[in-house]
Amino acid sequence: MTTNRFLKKAMRVSRSYSRRLPDRAGHWFKWLSPGLLVKRWMFISVSGILMVLLGVAIWSRLTPVFYIMQFSGELLELITSLVPNYISGPLVLILGLLLVFWGQTRTFGSITEVLMSDRDEDLVDVLISHRKLNRGAKIVTIGGGTGLSTLLRGLKGISANITAIVTVADDGGSSGRLRREIGVLPPGDIRNCIAALADEEKLLTELFQYRFKAGDGLAGHSFGNLFLTVLSDITGDFERAIAASSKVLAIRGQVLPATLSDVKLWAEFADGRYVEGESSITEARGKIVRIGCKPENPPALPKAIDAIEDADYIVIGPGSLYTSVIPNLLVPEIAEAIAARQVPCIYICNIMTQPGETDDYSVADHIRAIDQACGQQLFDSVLVQKTPPSSKALLRYAQEQSRPVDLDPDRVMQLGRRVIRANIMTEDEETGYVRHDSRKLARVILRWYERSRR
Repeated sequence: MTTNRFLKKAMRVSRSYSRRLPDRAGHWFKWLSPGLLVKRWMFISVSGILMVLLGVAIWSRLTPVFYIMQFSGELLELITSLVPNYISGPLVLILGLLLVFWGQTRTFGSITEVLMSDRDEDLVDVLISHRKLNRGAKIVTIGGGTGLSTLLRGLKGISANITAIVTVADDGGSSGRLRREIGVLPPGDIRNCIAALADEEKLLTELFQYRFKAGDGLAGHSFGNLFLTVLSDITGDFERAIAASSKVLAIRGQVLPATLSDVKLWAEFADGRYVEGESSITEARGKIVRIGCKPENPPALPKAIDAIEDADYIVIGPGSLYTSVIPNLLVPEIAEAIAARQVPCIYICNIMTQPGETDDYSVADHIRAIDQACGQQLFDSVLVQKTPPSSKALLRYAQEQSRPVDLDPDRVMQLGRRVIRANIMTEDEETGYVRHDSRKLARVILRWYERSRR
C-alpha cells in the first residue's frame, strides 16, 4: 500500500510539473522578446568575461592555458574510454544547458524578489510593458476638471509620453480658498491629473486625493492641494512643486500648468451682464457671447509649448467648455503652437449639456465657441458619443435642466471638421449619471491616431 501511495503521489507531481513546464518555458521565452535591452547586455557581459580570461592567459604567457588544455584533454580521453562519446557528449551538453538555465533562473529570481517584492507581476512582464509604453506616441492633452483626468487614466495604459496641459483659472472650492488666502495658483485640477497618471501606488494616490471633513481651516481641503501649496512655498516655484509631486506618485508622463500667471476669467452674457471669476460664470446661468481673461495675454509655460511642438497627437477636452477647455486656449502662445502643428488634433465633445454654461448647445456650438475664443481653427476632428444615454439617465438629467449634446453633422461639416462617432460613455446604474469611459476613450483615440498615420 505504501508503494502504491508513493507511486500515485509521484504521478500527480509529474503531471503537475508537466502542466507548469509550458508556462515556465513561455515565461522564459519572453526574455527573448526584442527591445528589452537585456540580451545584448548579457552578451556583452559574457564577452567581457572571456576577454578577461584571455587577457590573463596572454599576460601569463599562456602557461595556465597550456596545463588546463592538457588536463582537459586527458580527462576527456578518460571519460570517452569509459563512456562512449555518443552518450557522454549529449549528457555533458544537457548538463551544461541545465546549469546555465538554473543559474539564470536563480539570478533573475533574486533580482525579481528584490525589485518586485510587493507586486504580482513578473519582472519580464514589467520590462515588456515599460518598453512598450516608452515607445508610445507623444500625446498632448489640453483641458481641466474631471474630464481631463478621466481621459488620462485611459491614455496612461497606451503611452508613457503624455503631457497634460491644465487650466489654472479655477477659483472655487479648496483651490479657490488657497488661491485667495495664500496666493498660490489653484492646484485642484493639477492634483487630479497627477493622481490620474499615477503608476499606481494606491495608498499614495488615495492620500493625495484625501479630503478633510472636519477641522478649523482644514474642512473641504484635499491633502494633495495642501501638499502642492506647501511644496510651492518650499521650492519657490509652482512648476517645481508639480514636478516633485509627480515623482512621489511615479506618474507616467508630465502635468504642466498652461501658464504661471494668476489668471482670472471673465465673460459677457447675451443679456449684457459682465461676470468675473470661473465659479461665478457658471453660477450666473446665461448665454455666454464672449469670454476672456485677465491679464489679457498670459505667457505660456515654455515646457508646454515644447511639448506641443514635439507632439505626435493633440487631444482637446473633454471638460467644461468655458471653464476647463477654453481657458487654456486663451493663452495665445498655446493656441498658436497648436495651430502651427501638422499633426492629428481632435476635440472630445461633452456628452451632456452643462447648466449655466452650455444650455441647449449642439456639437457645432461647442466647436464655434472654441474657434471664436481662439480666433482660428485648432483641431480637424471632433469625437462624439454615438448612442444616447438610457431613459433613466435622461430623466435624471432633465431634473437638472441638462440634456444630451445634439449632433448637427451638416453644421459641423460647414465648420470644416470631421465627425467621429463612438461609444465612449459609461453610465452609473444607481445614480443615472453618465461620464466618459477612460478605456473606451483611449482605445478610440489610439485607433484614430493609427489611421491618421497611414
